[in-house]
Amino acid sequence: MHINTRHLLCALKIKDFGTLSQAASQIHLTQSALTQGINKLESELGYSLFSRSHAGMQATEVGELFLARISRAFAHLYEFAAILFTNDKIKRQNFIRSITSRQLTALINIVELQSYTAAALHLGLTQPTLHRTIKDLEQFCEQVLLQRSPSGVEPTWRAKQLRRYASLFFAELQQGIEEMQEFNGKRNGSLRVGSLPLARTEIVPLSVLQLNDEFPDASISIVDGPYGEQFNSLLHGQLDLIVGALRPPLPSQDIVQRPLFQDQLNIVVKANHALATRQTISAAELQELNWVAPAKGTPARNVFSQIFASHGLAPPSHVIECSSLVAVRGILLNSERAALLTARQVEIEVRAGLLAVCPMTLPDTYRQIGLTMRRTWHPTQMQSRFLTIIEQLAQTK
Repeated sequence: MHINTRHLLCALKIKDFGTLSQAASQIHLTQSALTQGINKLESELGYSLFSRSHAGMQATEVGELFLARISRAFAHLYEFAAILFTNDKIKRQNFIRSITSRQLTALINIVELQSYTAAALHLGLTQPTLHRTIKDLEQFCEQVLLQRSPSGVEPTWRAKQLRRYASLFFAELQQGIEEMQEFNGKRNGSLRVGSLPLARTEIVPLSVLQLNDEFPDASISIVDGPYGEQFNSLLHGQLDLIVGALRPPLPSQDIVQRPLFQDQLNIVVKANHALATRQTISAAELQELNWVAPAKGTPARNVFSQIFASHGLAPPSHVIECSSLVAVRGILLNSERAALLTARQVEIEVRAGLLAVCPMTLPDTYRQIGLTMRRTWHPTQMQSRFLTIIEQLAQTK
């Protein structure tokens, strides 16, 4: 749905001023054009945003809900405009009034695909149309956003910034539409959860299943991948939250972390390994082991290194670095290597007699598992229910 950004801005001005005449003067439109724009917006959304009377126009209850979300959406674009035109309020206002959802959508796709050809194909547009759309956007920004390169198109830093703010704008808009549907009793909505290796065991699937029982028409996605990719998707509004090991300190002031529980890492080997039943093992022996080590930069890798550093030893250098739980299991089953995992991650293999969790306890090997979210994220009712469910399940683990 390509909703006209000017129509959304008109709706916010009507809510602020209560009359068509005052709103029209604020955004330099005639009253008839403003009336047509609002009528079209309500028709596209399928909801009445305003009640009309001789005294003016008042936001309906569902309109208040939607426009609060749209105000948050425009706050992202205002933030970019403030970066672009730091000391020029008029230019900031003109930028917000001029940009269109088609321009923002075009930029997002070109930056992601790094190709006019691929973006035009994806959007169903001709390349000349796409070029004109970006040229118009560059005029509003008063700078070049995309440059040709040997590999296709290279976005400037400002283009990457605008892509992020535009993505957050559309994420808020989508949530606004879902909130109107929730208000009218629909049990749908959407949730996109990033799941890090630990969380791919039972807590995320169980939470999603319970949520789906309560919201049977909801669109729910569980996205796998390394932390860096997921963190980038979170900042761009392509994920709603990430479940997994928390990162101290905060990697960005734009996010918040909410702990769920602590989990301890253990030495895991194949069932008939010499260490499978050992009660104690020295740090020097651990250093001599062949390891499947967690990926560099992860909390688990920091714990792995600290085990040896605390005894004045260098971490083993003869390691296979692996962030795939499936691959780690395969390596352990077919070698004498050891890995640092939680008991939850291998409970199925342990019950089947394939792997063993060594009975020795490693001190200071706890990780904090929790939720990572954007600081400005305002969950819908359905998304809030997911947070409640996963927090309740975490208390039972």
